Amino acid sequence: MAAEIQPKPLIRKPILLQRVEGSQEVVNMAVIVPKEEGVISVSEDRTVRVWLKRDSGQYWPSIYHLMPSPCSCMSFNPETRRLSIGLDNGTISEFILSEDYNKMTPVKNYQAHQSRVTMILFVLELEWVLSTGQDKQFAWHCSESGQRLGGYRTSAVASGLQFDVETRHVFIGDHSGQVTILKLEQENCTLITTFRGHTGGVTALCWDPVQRVLFSGSSDHSVIMWDIGGRKGTAIELQGHNDKVQALSYAQHTRQLISCGGDGGIVVWNMDVERQETPEWLDSDSCQKCDQPFFWNFKQMWDSKKIGLRQHHCRKCGKAVCGKCSSKRSSIPLMGFEFEVRVCDSCHEAITDEERAPTATFHDSKHNIVHVHFDATRGWLLTSGTDKVIKLWDMTPVVS
Repeated sequence: MAAEIQPKPLIRKPILLQRVEGSQEVVNMAVIVPKEEGVISVSEDRTVRVWLKRDSGQYWPSIYHLMPSPCSCMSFNPETRRLSIGLDNGTISEFILSEDYNKMTPVKNYQAHQSRVTMILFVLELEWVLSTGQDKQFAWHCSESGQRLGGYRTSAVASGLQFDVETRHVFIGDHSGQVTILKLEQENCTLITTFRGHTGGVTALCWDPVQRVLFSGSSDHSVIMWDIGGRKGTAIELQGHNDKVQALSYAQHTRQLISCGGDGGIVVWNMDVERQETPEWLDSDSCQKCDQPFFWNFKQMWDSKKIGLRQHHCRKCGKAVCGKCSSKRSSIPLMGFEFEVRVCDSCHEAITDEERAPTATFHDSKHNIVHVHFDATRGWLLTSGTDKVIKLWDMTPVVS
């Protein structure tokens, strides 16, 4: 009797649609052109390029424009076809692209910063251009007059910038690991609050205006979800990268977060689940399970005639435990631990298989990602890497 052939499980993963190559240096930012088979990129090689898909199926530049300084960042508004480009010399240059994306017309320059521009946002509703620079300045300008409206000095160089139109709150993440929230008026700003949760610098920010949640990525390999709208101060940690998180994007329609890192990983997180905060680590001079003294507790070591042990912490309950009482490892996806972490023996027994079910999928882009852009309409993801290559992915198998 012939053996029954079991069908192989279907592995869902992103589909590589296209590699766009030709830049001489790293492409610092790029965006997918909505409703077009096109990409706009700015590079360290001083070039602005608009790549359109030709009959051959390949992407070739329809615009190749050389700037006076390396291009560090950009912001593109599809409705007005306004392209704002941040330069290494502190200037922001503005252009309007033609309807066929074959021509770009200069509009104005802003002398925004004393050194390299790190982030730009164009806010159409208010006609504002927001920017941060290596001069530790946040600034905003009127895009109609070109006039500087105001500024704020950050504690460190900013590397993440997001804006909420409804409340006029701007979110700034910097290299010290701090996130600053400012309320912008026409010509002044008010500091609302600052918060810190990362042990490394903030490398990327992403704002969900519907759920009113802010995501921050960091060089400490983690992502933190900050519940701004809930006003409860909830911060959920997500651990899924082996290197620094470089870029974030959020698919509002499916409530999925896409994080990309220096490890080449593309992680798709399901945020439509009830996640739990990680507990605070408890302090103790002895193991909170077996009462064995830790190595600095000389009195108990002397009294009990026992050798002091090294302290660890259970990631599930936060208790201070010795190595013998925390010999097990487990993933805890609802707490953001997609990889196995140290847990005490009693927590390990209590964690069910259902609680170990993954809430994220992991994919390899095969390049060190520095920037991403997600086109929710088509479900396409653009990744730009240190290998000077832009890759276009069909994410519909995993973002749906």
